[in-house]
Amino acid sequence: MSEKRDYYEVLGVSKDATEADIKKAFRKMARKYHPDLNKDNAKEAEEKFKEANEAYEVLSDSQKRAQYDQFGHAAFEGGGGGGAGGFGGFGGFGDGSSDFGDIFDAFFGGGGRSGGRRQGPQRGDDLRYNLEIDFEEAAFGKEAELTIPRTEECKTCHGSGAAPGTQPEECPKCHGTGQVQEVHNTPFGRMVNARTCDRCGGTGKIVKKPCPDCRGEGHTRIRRKINVKIPAGVDDNSRIRVSGGGEAGDRGGSPGDLYVYITVRPHKIFHRNGNDVICEVPVSFVQASLGDKIEVPTLDGKVEISVPAGIQSGTILRMKGKGIAYLRGNGRGDQHVKVKVLTPQKLTSRQKELLREFADEKNENVNPEQKSWQDKIKQFFK
Repeated sequence: MSEKRDYYEVLGVSKDATEADIKKAFRKMARKYHPDLNKDNAKEAEEKFKEANEAYEVLSDSQKRAQYDQFGHAAFEGGGGGGAGGFGGFGGFGDGSSDFGDIFDAFFGGGGRSGGRRQGPQRGDDLRYNLEIDFEEAAFGKEAELTIPRTEECKTCHGSGAAPGTQPEECPKCHGTGQVQEVHNTPFGRMVNARTCDRCGGTGKIVKKPCPDCRGEGHTRIRRKINVKIPAGVDDNSRIRVSGGGEAGDRGGSPGDLYVYITVRPHKIFHRNGNDVICEVPVSFVQASLGDKIEVPTLDGKVEISVPAGIQSGTILRMKGKGIAYLRGNGRGDQHVKVKVLTPQKLTSRQKELLREFADEKNENVNPEQKSWQDKIKQFFK
């Protein structure tokens, strides 16, 4: 008998592979070497299939994997930790409780099963799509057409995996139960170990003539266009669920869902604070002193507002109902206009002269706020 290959090598994973990595690698191997999909080299494929089963049964169990990492294949030879022999070289690992069917439960059945019951429908995987939208689109909502790569039920065989005009047949090895039993004689007596049927993969049926379009998989990979309604008021990291927009299920199972995650592009003028919009508007020294009417940009277009005389830089003017729609509820937030008073620069001689005259006027020196500040400074230095 040829020497057994390293289990990590069999599955094509590294020794620090995670449980998810090992499961994914086994699923790929199981599909690749399934006997029903390798009619031309069925014997070789079956051996590869069994070898992958054996490797997965050890590496997917943390305790067995630890034993294997320490002692290699010797950990399971000679009855010390489990009798070798039978399918894949494994029996009950000492307690007869090992059931290889859980592997295909995870991949092809879902929901768990017991005894000789076949695996049932399995729901498809969920998908994630990252969508970037503009600030205005987040404020008012939009219809987005997304192109999603996903698996769907094969239109030719309608998910059966069998060629047109044929149907899957009862597996002759497990007689439709999806499981076979092995009896092992051990120093502790006879032990019976139930495992997933390697001929049908636990489905209880085999496909003698695979569908030419999906090659017996029952589903195909396509790029589907899906229209998604983005509601008004969404923000960064908002999540929109599209029921049934995910991967196709197995054996008649329902499809998974599509989750669209939103990212909002920054705006050149507006900033968002909850449902309120904030923008900064510059006004001249003269406008701030005398007051004026100015045009302010909003999400709805330009709006004229009044700047009161004597306004100070940093003052906030509120524009009610000009913000972003409430995601759950009616109405909109407000827009807050932050006034920025611009100090004159590059003055002419005449302008400087006028400002000095202005400063010499008595009223300039009796500004209440300025006088209060000067009094505080005097008190501080005393």
